Amino acid sequence: MGDRAKTPAGAAGRAPTADRPSDIRNVVLVGHSGSGKTTLVEALAQTAGALNRAGRVEDGGTVSDHDEIERRRHRSVQLSLVPVGWDGCKVNLIDTPGYADFVGELRAGLRAADAALFVVSAAQEADAVAASTRALWEECAAVGMPRAVVVTHLDTARTGFTELTEVCAGLFGRDDPDAVLPLYLPVHGPEAADGHAPATGLIGLLTERILDYSTGVRREEPPDEGRRELIAEARARLIEGIIAESEDETLMDRYLGGEPIDPEVLVADLEKAVARGAFHPVLAAAPAVEGGTQGLGSVELLELITRGFPSPLEHGPRAVTTPDGRPRPPVVCDPEGPLVAEVVKTTTDPYVGRLSLVRVFSGTLRPDETVHVCGHGLADARGTGTEPGAGRDEQDPDAQDLHEADDRVGALTSPFGKQQRPVAHCVAGDLACVARLGHAETGDTVSAKDDPLLMEPWTLPEPLLPLAVRAHGKADEDRLSQGLARLVAEDPALRLEQNPDTRQMVLWCLGEAHQDVALERLRERHGVRVDAVPYKVALRETFGGASSGRGRHVKQSGGHGQYAICEIDVEPLPPGSGVEFVDEVVGGAVPRPFVTSVEKGVRAQAARGIATGHPLVDVRVTLRDGKAHSVDSSDAAFQTAGALALREAAADVPVHLLEPVDEVGVLVPDEYVGPVMSDLSGRRGRVVGTDPAGPGRTLVRAEVPETEIVRYAIDLRSVSHGTGRFDRTYARHEPVPPHLAQKLRQQTENNT
Repeated sequence: MGDRAKTPAGAAGRAPTADRPSDIRNVVLVGHSGSGKTTLVEALAQTAGALNRAGRVEDGGTVSDHDEIERRRHRSVQLSLVPVGWDGCKVNLIDTPGYADFVGELRAGLRAADAALFVVSAAQEADAVAASTRALWEECAAVGMPRAVVVTHLDTARTGFTELTEVCAGLFGRDDPDAVLPLYLPVHGPEAADGHAPATGLIGLLTERILDYSTGVRREEPPDEGRRELIAEARARLIEGIIAESEDETLMDRYLGGEPIDPEVLVADLEKAVARGAFHPVLAAAPAVEGGTQGLGSVELLELITRGFPSPLEHGPRAVTTPDGRPRPPVVCDPEGPLVAEVVKTTTDPYVGRLSLVRVFSGTLRPDETVHVCGHGLADARGTGTEPGAGRDEQDPDAQDLHEADDRVGALTSPFGKQQRPVAHCVAGDLACVARLGHAETGDTVSAKDDPLLMEPWTLPEPLLPLAVRAHGKADEDRLSQGLARLVAEDPALRLEQNPDTRQMVLWCLGEAHQDVALERLRERHGVRVDAVPYKVALRETFGGASSGRGRHVKQSGGHGQYAICEIDVEPLPPGSGVEFVDEVVGGAVPRPFVTSVEKGVRAQAARGIATGHPLVDVRVTLRDGKAHSVDSSDAAFQTAGALALREAAADVPVHLLEPVDEVGVLVPDEYVGPVMSDLSGRRGRVVGTDPAGPGRTLVRAEVPETEIVRYAIDLRSVSHGTGRFDRTYARHEPVPPHLAQKLRQQTENNT
């Protein structure tokens, strides 16, 4: 930040280490898909000396090609950790997916980090910045996480650096636009044949020096006179922005009085303001030119990270409890304190087995020690109810079932591309991979065996896009349950449901890409092939009026016969009443033991359905009369007669089809309220109200049939340009309009 070149502290082939939390920086890269986060991580790793001159890991790969699914898709689908060394610090660069379907990985990265780099592409339209990153910026602001902005793709820019900086200031600095300002201005080389002029260097606004990267190695030069006027206005605004956030209240008066301010004082105040989350510098970055070792802006970024971003020591205490919920004193970042670590990611390695990426918040984690693994997991925290809409609401953590076990820590490693480099220990504030924590799931707490503790897991959006699956073959059936359980343990954004109404196994996902990746992982990592089948909505039936039925089951076959006759009345009940059974038999026409048999038969037939195969609900069945035989009557015979009587009663009245209706809350920016309400109305939804939900955002509340919003997780992104999110809760079942009932019956028959 003071434009002083630093030398790398790491080297290709060796894992950087840290023995003190003060020497650690945990930084998460956040940004839209395609903004260049992974390329930026590789550029920083190369500048830090972690890659060879060709930008490769020593085994020939790169830091981003360790996952076969990512290579095929040309897109990050999971969190990855790239540790590098710079200026005496270990910098943990946490690369996260930019696509909305993989927000679970992004949330894990935010949990593991102490600061964030928001990566914005100049090659994308300016409004893409607003759609993809504004909500995350506000989320980081709510917890006081320090942030900086990095502009990439300046060589193919649609939007100029200055213009994009102003866009970011307007979006990210709504309360104080002068808190989002550039530290450097790009210097562009000659215009190429395609009309683009690649950035070849930077102008340091504080020191007024030119930082030339045109050869792939950073060189510092004095500015020529032609550029002094260019930077004067930007430099003055930057100085005023830094002074405004300075803790020295006399500095502004001195500056306005014309007193020159020492650049070192400005740099020191800038570093403090960045660490407090009060000032957010904007920088530019680009990969190194062919044959170069330093990418544009990479030195400046590493300098910002090591000097401006806080160490884990500056993060506040973390709340913990005992596994049974009793409060304990918050833990601080102390290598000598009680062991408290959290599993932020779980993967499966074909050679090592389960591999857990952990962030240590207190104490020191060492290989071969026995630890306590405890948690309710992120998927469990949402609930896994099987009633329509169950599990969609946040539940009381105290009511959740914990899983606990003691595990022996395997080898500790530091990941880098395909490699896992051994480390001796992991101190408070650092991250490492732990082998063979067989009981650990993402979100679990790892603590000392004799002093078990529990941290509350981070929150995730509810997965609301269903994917019904079944085993592809007999061999897959045997491994299906175990494979799905492992898949959900690895990916906290997945929820597994076994629906008793539709008898389907359903994976609830965040989007179509999330579905595809889940199936690929299930096949490639766990050896289970499944087929996707049409998702069934839990429809139900009810009587459209009162009716009566007679069930007669009489058979004589030479030996012991079957004899049962029963007569019932059926009447509809209010929604939510279920199935009631009333005995009004007089005179012992149906012996008491067989009354229970009739009820069993009626309820079994109601569960199977009458007309369309969906459960029958909201009726009262009254047993009026019947006949029995002293020898041939039996429990089975009267169960059959009860079922026959219910089917006969249904033949004389219309049977209404019922569909589940959900209470839906859609949170969108104000400019999309109209399109969202119009879209909900087109789905037979009833908008019941709107509520303000913070600056520039509105919560639209509606009641919508579930059959109309099975794919709403995808459709809402289109309607709201990726800015909206929603939740849904089962409300009740309602009759399907007659003109749609026949269509649903046909769909049910086709899906059966």
